[in-house]
Amino acid sequence: MEMTGAEIVVKALELEGTKHVFGYPGGAVLYIYDAIYNQNGFEHILVRHEQAAVHAADAYSRSSNQVGVCLVTSGPGLTNAVTGIATAYMDSIPLVIISGQVPSHAIGQDAFQECDAVGITRPCVKHNFLVKDVNQLAQTIKEAFYIAKSGRPGPVLVDIPKDITIQKAFFDYSQPVKLRSYNPIVKGHQGQIKKATQLILSAKKPMIYAGGGVILSNASEELRHLTQLVGAPVTNTLMGLGASIATHSQFVGMPGMHGTYEANMAMQHCDVLIAVGARFDDRVIGNPADFESIPRKIIHIDVDPSSISKRVKVDIPIVGNVKDVLIELNAQLEAANQSINPTDLQNWWQQVEQWRSKNCLSYAGSTDVIKPQYVVETLWRVTEGKAFVTSDVGQHQMWAAQYYKFNEPRRWINSGGLGTMGVGLPYAMGVQKANPGAMVACITGEGSIQMNIQELSTCFQYRLSPKIINLNNRYLGMVRQWQQLDYGSRYSESYMDALPDFVKLAESYGHIGMQITKPADVEPALKDAYGKYKDRLVFLDFITDQSENVWPMVKAGKGLTDMLLGSEDL
Repeated sequence: MEMTGAEIVVKALELEGTKHVFGYPGGAVLYIYDAIYNQNGFEHILVRHEQAAVHAADAYSRSSNQVGVCLVTSGPGLTNAVTGIATAYMDSIPLVIISGQVPSHAIGQDAFQECDAVGITRPCVKHNFLVKDVNQLAQTIKEAFYIAKSGRPGPVLVDIPKDITIQKAFFDYSQPVKLRSYNPIVKGHQGQIKKATQLILSAKKPMIYAGGGVILSNASEELRHLTQLVGAPVTNTLMGLGASIATHSQFVGMPGMHGTYEANMAMQHCDVLIAVGARFDDRVIGNPADFESIPRKIIHIDVDPSSISKRVKVDIPIVGNVKDVLIELNAQLEAANQSINPTDLQNWWQQVEQWRSKNCLSYAGSTDVIKPQYVVETLWRVTEGKAFVTSDVGQHQMWAAQYYKFNEPRRWINSGGLGTMGVGLPYAMGVQKANPGAMVACITGEGSIQMNIQELSTCFQYRLSPKIINLNNRYLGMVRQWQQLDYGSRYSESYMDALPDFVKLAESYGHIGMQITKPADVEPALKDAYGKYKDRLVFLDFITDQSENVWPMVKAGKGLTDMLLGSEDL
């Protein structure tokens, strides 16, 4: 069938199984929007800012294991989207971003709303395309989806000049994708997996360190089985939370800058470290020289060969899809005629429990002022740990990661690698569209929430009902904490002294607003939000302790075990 380029875009999205597209119209994509008007294969969500469109598509993908899709216009539409694209790229989230471009003849002529989309996005996409021939449009979109979701996932941009969207071509979506220079490895090397099995069985102090790659490859069950087979303590990175069962005795919490004492000590003092879908990020291991100062053997499983030995030299690299590798590794461990020495394992656990006994996440409660940790703990109880939790970036993000116990994957949605403020609310929108009827909480701060607060309008239009948990300490909290610790308590531009009335602001958008100032009112407010007002967006403005810091903490440049456990260590 002969179709216009715009109709080809819409039909290709339908054939890819796309159910929701997040976007904002503009001149260069109006033919595509006209084609969307005449279809019913997917729903378009009109956001209020292109950055929010990408964030929403990103969270849609994170929470559903589908490729997120967004649509923006040329020029400022594309540049507004770049922050969202870079956020997804850093966390390896599969997205297809369709951007409009000025007509082909005007490219390079400084035309109205022209920008070099391919050049601008090249550093922060897995791949990008500029479509120059309408006859190649359908196959390009098919390749974009394939690249986005295969191997190490990531965002792919398809930039389409306006004239291409009105030209006609015969639609053919039947051709398979064959990319000569792109053939990601899926199966792990059998010899390397055998070596890993032998090394694990010889360990005296094994440790499992699992990251976001476990979530992305849907390998949580395989990871949990590995943990059971090995009998080792397991830690999940910020991006890997939910891959393990947080309430299980073998889980020792999150590692790194704001990780638990027991997780960091076990990471440093184990003799065999099994790294699964993690990249030894600077926020996880601290100073690499310090991390490597204590000898240990490292097994590293990752789909991306460039991530292996990038920051830390490893002994047994295994390149392949995490799920496939873990299936084979677990099978070899089960087939082995030996196990880790029980006495060695018992002695190791005694040491781990000694570290755990420090109870590093304890905090001083209060009947006068709301502690932010208490809000997150109460949220976990009220939702019975079943909510999808999105966060912005800052102290509230770390408290959410520390105190909300995630027992399932894809329930914790946050910006890890780029650390993007403003993601929380559009993330909550994407999560709720992907998981209708689910409990959704957006844990945020008074600084972050204002960066995309216009999306309260989108939520009202589409009857989205996340609960916004605003931990309001009237500061840019993490900035204030660093200024206290490293800059002589000189709080330069971190105090928020012109905050809006969030209750009235929420109500002005058609939602419900509450301000909570007393600890005794925290639980009743949350119960009302998820009970009485379960079908409404509720903005809960918790006025929290301004002086509270995130502990434990490994300061930048320090070693993993050089931890501050609280203010008494300053």
